[in-house]
Amino acid sequence: MRHHVFAYGTLRSGEANDLAVHAESRGLPPPRTLGQARVPGRLVDFGGWPGLIDDGTLPGVLGEVFDVDASLLPLMDEIEEHVPGVDGCFVRRSIALQLDGLAVQAHYYPIDTRFLGDAVAIDHNDWIAYRQARDKAALDAAGIE
Repeated sequence: MRHHVFAYGTLRSGEANDLAVHAESRGLPPPRTLGQARVPGRLVDFGGWPGLIDDGTLPGVLGEVFDVDASLLPLMDEIEEHVPGVDGCFVRRSIALQLDGLAVQAHYYPIDTRFLGDAVAIDHNDWIAYRQARDKAALDAAGIE
Protein backbone atom coordinates (compact mmCIF):
# COMPACT_ATOMS: atom_id res chain seq x y z
CA MET A 1 0.00 0.00 0.00
CA ARG A 2 1.20 3.53 -0.81
CA HIS A 3 0.76 6.73 1.21
CA HIS A 4 1.46 10.41 0.77
CA VAL A 5 3.57 12.18 3.40
CA PHE A 6 4.17 15.90 3.91
CA ALA A 7 7.61 16.65 5.42
CA TYR A 8 8.38 20.19 6.59
CA GLY A 9 11.59 19.72 8.58
CA THR A 10 14.38 17.21 9.09
CA LEU A 11 12.71 14.47 7.00
CA ARG A 12 13.15 16.63 3.89
CA SER A 13 15.76 15.86 1.26
CA GLY A 14 19.27 16.79 2.39
CA GLU A 15 18.27 17.40 6.00
CA ALA A 16 19.41 15.62 9.19
CA ASN A 17 16.76 12.88 8.97
CA ASP A 18 16.52 12.70 5.17
CA LEU A 19 13.80 10.10 4.63
CA ALA A 20 15.50 8.56 1.58
CA VAL A 21 18.78 8.08 3.48
CA HIS A 22 16.99 6.43 6.43
CA ALA A 23 14.97 4.19 4.11
CA GLU A 24 18.13 3.05 2.30
CA SER A 25 19.93 2.35 5.59
CA ARG A 26 17.07 0.01 6.59
CA GLY A 27 16.71 -1.64 3.20
CA LEU A 28 13.24 -0.15 2.74
CA PRO A 29 11.74 1.14 -0.52
CA PRO A 30 12.81 4.74 -1.16
CA PRO A 31 10.27 7.55 -1.00
CA ARG A 32 9.38 9.24 -4.26
CA THR A 33 9.35 13.05 -4.18
CA LEU A 34 6.16 14.41 -5.74
CA GLY A 35 6.78 18.14 -5.25
CA GLN A 36 6.33 20.95 -2.79
CA ALA A 37 3.17 21.99 -1.00
CA ARG A 38 2.04 24.09 1.93
CA VAL A 39 -0.04 23.26 4.97
CA PRO A 40 -1.65 25.73 7.38
CA GLY A 41 0.34 26.46 10.50
CA ARG A 42 3.43 28.11 11.89
CA LEU A 43 6.91 26.87 12.68
CA VAL A 44 8.76 26.81 15.97
CA ASP A 45 12.46 26.16 16.51
CA PHE A 46 13.46 23.44 18.99
CA GLY A 47 17.15 24.04 18.17
CA GLY A 48 18.04 21.06 16.02
CA TRP A 49 14.62 20.55 14.52
CA PRO A 50 11.37 22.39 13.84
CA GLY A 51 7.87 21.85 15.04
CA LEU A 52 4.72 22.77 13.16
CA ILE A 53 1.83 24.16 15.14
CA ASP A 54 -1.36 23.28 13.34
CA ASP A 55 -3.16 26.60 12.87
CA GLY A 56 -5.55 26.98 9.98
CA THR A 57 -5.57 30.77 10.26
CA LEU A 58 -1.94 31.28 9.16
CA PRO A 59 -0.28 31.12 5.74
CA GLY A 60 1.10 27.76 4.81
CA VAL A 61 4.32 26.11 5.93
CA LEU A 62 6.40 24.88 2.99
CA GLY A 63 7.41 21.23 2.70
CA GLU A 64 7.93 18.27 0.41
CA VAL A 65 5.32 15.70 -0.48
CA PHE A 66 6.49 12.11 -0.81
CA ASP A 67 4.84 8.97 -2.09
CA VAL A 68 5.93 6.21 0.31
CA ASP A 69 5.45 2.52 0.82
CA ALA A 70 3.50 1.69 4.00
CA SER A 71 6.68 0.13 5.42
CA LEU A 72 8.13 3.66 5.83
CA LEU A 73 5.40 4.85 8.22
CA PRO A 74 6.85 2.98 11.25
CA LEU A 75 10.31 4.35 10.38
CA MET A 76 8.96 7.90 10.26
CA ASP A 77 7.14 7.32 13.56
CA GLU A 78 10.46 6.18 15.06
CA ILE A 79 12.35 9.23 13.76
CA GLU A 80 9.64 11.57 15.07
CA GLU A 81 9.44 9.62 18.36
CA HIS A 82 5.73 9.11 17.76
CA VAL A 83 4.17 6.10 19.45
CA PRO A 84 0.51 5.69 18.53
CA GLY A 85 -1.67 6.05 21.61
CA VAL A 86 1.13 7.58 23.73
CA ASP A 87 1.43 11.32 24.39
CA GLY A 88 4.51 12.83 22.76
CA CYS A 89 5.78 15.98 21.11
CA PHE A 90 4.94 14.88 17.56
CA VAL A 91 1.64 13.40 16.48
CA ARG A 92 0.90 11.81 13.13
CA ARG A 93 -2.17 13.24 11.47
CA SER A 94 -3.72 13.31 8.04
CA ILE A 95 -4.22 16.55 6.14
CA ALA A 96 -5.72 17.56 2.81
CA LEU A 97 -3.33 19.66 0.74
CA GLN A 98 -2.92 20.92 -2.79
CA LEU A 99 -0.13 19.47 -4.92
CA ASP A 100 0.16 20.94 -8.39
CA GLY A 101 -3.53 21.83 -8.31
CA LEU A 102 -4.65 18.36 -7.21
CA ALA A 103 -6.18 17.53 -3.83
CA VAL A 104 -3.98 15.07 -1.92
CA GLN A 105 -4.46 13.47 1.48
CA ALA A 106 -1.14 13.13 3.32
CA HIS A 107 0.29 12.12 6.68
CA TYR A 108 2.32 14.75 8.54
CA TYR A 109 3.75 15.37 12.01
CA PRO A 110 2.59 18.56 13.72
CA ILE A 111 3.46 19.02 17.38
CA ASP A 112 1.28 18.62 20.42
CA THR A 113 1.53 22.13 21.89
CA ARG A 114 1.57 20.69 25.43
CA PHE A 115 5.19 19.77 24.62
CA LEU A 116 6.20 23.19 23.29
CA GLY A 117 8.62 23.83 26.15
CA ASP A 118 11.31 26.37 25.24
CA ALA A 119 10.72 26.18 21.48
CA VAL A 120 10.97 29.60 19.85
CA ALA A 121 8.30 30.82 17.43
CA ILE A 122 9.87 31.81 14.12
CA ASP A 123 8.68 34.21 11.48
CA HIS A 124 9.41 31.98 8.50
CA ASN A 125 7.42 29.37 6.60
CA ASP A 126 10.39 27.28 5.34
CA TRP A 127 12.51 25.43 7.91
CA ILE A 128 15.46 24.87 5.57
CA ALA A 129 15.78 28.54 4.57
CA TYR A 130 15.34 29.61 8.20
CA ARG A 131 17.87 27.07 9.53
CA GLN A 132 20.47 28.01 6.93
CA ALA A 133 20.11 31.74 7.72
CA ARG A 134 20.16 31.05 11.48
CA ASP A 135 23.27 28.89 11.24
CA LYS A 136 25.06 31.40 8.98
CA ALA A 137 24.28 34.25 11.38
CA ALA A 138 25.70 32.22 14.28
CA LEU A 139 28.91 31.53 12.32
CA ASP A 140 29.19 35.18 11.30
CA ALA A 141 28.72 36.30 14.90
CA ALA A 142 31.48 33.90 15.97
CA GLY A 143 33.76 35.18 13.19
CA ILE A 144 33.86 31.78 11.47
CA GLU A 145 33.75 31.62 7.67
